Amino acid sequence: MTAGALFAGVGFIALSQVSAFWQFLLVRWTCVAFGGVFMCQLVVSVTISRWFVRQRGRAIATASLGQGLSKVLIPIVTAALFIWVGWRATWAIFGVITLVLVLIPAALLMRRGPEEMGLKPDGVDEPEVESQPYSKATHLTERDTVRWSHREIVRTRTFWLICFMYGMANVGIASLNLHVFAYVTDSGFTTIVAATTLTIIASTQLGSTLIWGLISERIDIRHSSMVMFLVQATGLVLVIGFGQLLEVYTGFFLYGIGLGGSFVLQELIWATYFGRLSLGTVRGLGILVTYAFGAAGAPFFGFVHDVTGSYQSSFIAFAVALVLAALLSLTVRAPQKSFAPGVGSSS
Repeated sequence: MTAGALFAGVGFIALSQVSAFWQFLLVRWTCVAFGGVFMCQLVVSVTISRWFVRQRGRAIATASLGQGLSKVLIPIVTAALFIWVGWRATWAIFGVITLVLVLIPAALLMRRGPEEMGLKPDGVDEPEVESQPYSKATHLTERDTVRWSHREIVRTRTFWLICFMYGMANVGIASLNLHVFAYVTDSGFTTIVAATTLTIIASTQLGSTLIWGLISERIDIRHSSMVMFLVQATGLVLVIGFGQLLEVYTGFFLYGIGLGGSFVLQELIWATYFGRLSLGTVRGLGILVTYAFGAAGAPFFGFVHDVTGSYQSSFIAFAVALVLAALLSLTVRAPQKSFAPGVGSSS
């Protein structure tokens, strides 16, 4: 996180000095992009999952609130700064804020896991005794004591099932949201209605995050994932099948609730099935696949619209994919690691 904040902070300041578009792209693709990867969602979710087990759902949900709040507040703050000080000074301000609010705390306070400070997950502090194994004393599962290599991870059926399921979720996050405004206006509604729809999605996503965190601690991750996908699919069916204003608002209300769940549950499911020790490895591999779904989804929606003259087919296809993801979530099972003879037993 320290390195990421340094890269991003310097990158933002550099953006305030660019004088050509290629310079803007160069800084964004290097300093800002790398900085964001090092200090943002992946690192944060992996670290939280190492520190928390019993209350992992609400911990990740609380952290995700920052992402939701930023979507609401940062555009307003940015627009105000543009007017007051101009875009160059705005980039410089963001750079200084990043260096002060992220780099310094990360360097002083961040630790990869509680063990680095002589602690245990969830703040469990009872002494460890021979008759009480570590996994029981800290409420860890056996999977939390197993390490996975890159090769072992990609050979598991569990990895690819999760990638497909939450790849579908990322299609919604990165792609459908991009086309919602155009879909609503193409359906004959005013731009005010379309803008209100975006507000509904953002608000319900933000408002439901903590609820999904609490649900995930009480319901099996497979079942909570299934519910999340079905809520999203139901919302889209209302939008597609009826097309009246009330149904559009209700549908995107439900879709936003499901979207809030996807931010929380896709972080939890990796830790649930692959444990704490290899979480950075498996999340890094999973992001390569799930983000590819999101990246491909945006041009897919646009291509279908250009060919058919409507978003209807792409929205229907996405709703069907969400239902399929819901069904597949019930088939996910904990992967079994095979050990070489003489190394250990299967866990």
